[in-house]
Amino acid sequence: MNTGRETFHKSERLCSRKIITFLFDSGNVFYSKLFKIVWSKSPVPISSPSQVAFSVTKKSFRLAVTRNLIKRRMREAYRRNKYILYDFLCSENIKIVFIVIYKEDSVMDFREIEISVKEMIDRLIDSIKK
Repeated sequence: MNTGRETFHKSERLCSRKIITFLFDSGNVFYSKLFKIVWSKSPVPISSPSQVAFSVTKKSFRLAVTRNLIKRRMREAYRRNKYILYDFLCSENIKIVFIVIYKEDSVMDFREIEISVKEMIDRLIDSIKK
């Protein structure tokens, strides 16, 4: 287990419209059990090892309350497990940006989302190694 504080700072959030557009235009895509992940090595210098955005489609969940609940669970699961990704990125001296899109049609409980986030981080590391 990581000994540092598990936080999720503003600098770790992907907010740049340019980078998001770049990701959807020329990013790498893979799917995990619950998510679609679009990632790329960062096209611009960023302060943290990675920047991430979380998305839930309005098509699947009409109510904003439900979408926000799912995004909150995704962010929390990522916050608790990002050290696995950060350890790898820091050792390889790589900076990445990625978007996690929830693709399930029902609201999963936190435990299932956390398991899928861990799996997603492992797959992301494997994709970066290739």
